[in-house]
Amino acid sequence: GHDRPYRFSFYSNALPSTIHARSLSEIPAEGQTFEDLFAGINRDRNDPNAKDKDKRPTSAGPKGYFPGNVKPTYRSRPGFGGGLGFSSYEGADPESCTWWLDVLSPTDEEMTMLSKAFGIHPLTTEDIQMEETREKIELFRNYYLVCFRSFDQDSYSPTYLEPLNMYIIVFREGTLSFHFRPTPHPSSVRRRIKQLKDYISVTSDWISYALIDDITDAFGPLIQSIEYEVDSIDELVLILKDSTEQSDMLRRIGTCRKKVMGLLRLMGNKADVVKGLAKRCNENWQVAPTSDIGLYLSDIQDHLITMTQSLNHYEKILSRSHSNYLAQISIEMTEANNQINDVLSKLTALGTVLIPMNLVTGLWGMNVHVPGEDAPGYAWFVSIIACLAAFAVIGGYTTYRLMSRR
Repeated sequence: GHDRPYRFSFYSNALPSTIHARSLSEIPAEGQTFEDLFAGINRDRNDPNAKDKDKRPTSAGPKGYFPGNVKPTYRSRPGFGGGLGFSSYEGADPESCTWWLDVLSPTDEEMTMLSKAFGIHPLTTEDIQMEETREKIELFRNYYLVCFRSFDQDSYSPTYLEPLNMYIIVFREGTLSFHFRPTPHPSSVRRRIKQLKDYISVTSDWISYALIDDITDAFGPLIQSIEYEVDSIDELVLILKDSTEQSDMLRRIGTCRKKVMGLLRLMGNKADVVKGLAKRCNENWQVAPTSDIGLYLSDIQDHLITMTQSLNHYEKILSRSHSNYLAQISIEMTEANNQINDVLSKLTALGTVLIPMNLVTGLWGMNVHVPGEDAPGYAWFVSIIACLAAFAVIGGYTTYRLMSRR
């Protein structure tokens, strides 16, 4: 099974590096329990005094892993109808050891186990298993859920630009994230944590913010490339004359509009989700993000609104360019039809002159008597030819005058 991909990544600010594993059982080190792992405790099972060294909490809910003598305390919290919710541990800071478990393509058995271990609500488990596509934020008794949508960033992949859902479950002590296709966002956030850990306090709220921010930043380069393409199309759409270039322009407009509409669908209601999350940044709510994270979320919201407005602007420009392109084609077709009509009118004028002459000569070919048939000499013949010539001259001159008036 060594060729299987690493589906689990565990980060803790108590560990020197991130742990990557193929299954949950591979995450703890030899002689280490899940309790110790999530609490950031490095102790040996064979040490009889190990159980008294550190007793910090490891779970985010009443059903999680609790070290021996550490008990959770509960109190009523506004916003849940006076119900009970997880608050803190006695004698322990819930944010003293922040952990983050990232899971790729969790199975039903793994989701069931994680739900029981961390006290995840069945509705949240169902949303993740069914790959709920609607972006939203939901507050529960001991955590909040953020469903945020990214996209496949591999331009060589057949699923390029297709939606990719990220599910972020944020406890006070740590974060769980789930996704069903490989994505660079978790590794980017871990790299960012490594660069900034000396300057910031890495909490579970900050990790959720960093994931949302990284997903938002992923749209920036793509929107920038679309801006360059839109400007190029807008400048060239009215000056192209070659038919090959025109057909290529139609393809470029269609491809660019498809990208813009796809990004607009991906942007969706991201700004509303971030706005709702920022509104819940209240110190009185034990589960919601703290107020300082709200400043970062407001900045993300501004970026999302700006990008959405830019995409709507690009769509209007492409719609106008498309209309201008079709109008240019219509004008060129009208000019070609006018040229054809000019040629046909000239042929019609020529036919107007020749048809009467053809009628007279046709009458001569009939087996009947014609005027002057019995007369000697060529007087009648010359007279008839002169009349036809005079008719041709008069008809040609009249046609020329009529064409000149047009």
